[in-house]
Amino acid sequence: VQLQASGGGLVQAGGSLRLSCAASGSIFRINDMTWNRQAPGKERELVARITRAGTPTYGDSVTGRFTISRDNAKNSVYLQMDSLRPEDTAVYYCNADIQVNKNYGFNYEGQGTLVTVSS
Repeated sequence: VQLQASGGGLVQAGGSLRLSCAASGSIFRINDMTWNRQAPGKERELVARITRAGTPTYGDSVTGRFTISRDNAKNSVYLQMDSLRPEDTAVYYCNADIQVNKNYGFNYEGQGTLVTVSS
């Protein structure tokens, strides 16, 4: 199983970016999907999480600015980031709880995509 994230880049403060992450491989079912981020010199933090049913949870610093969504048919999760701030600069990682069959599940993480917000 692999997670491939894309969509990062350089944007000015106040701008928007949309991150995508697609899971591939031997997948029976994907449960929670999550975006985390890690800025230079800082600990990794939760950005947003979404259940299989589509219920989202957001970190305090992004609530009201970011929107997480998913497409179960495409094994994909998305992060729409609006009103970006320089402090949003970080490597963004997608993470998923994936069942490879009815009885076994594992947590997988993608390679990360860099988001840089200039002031």
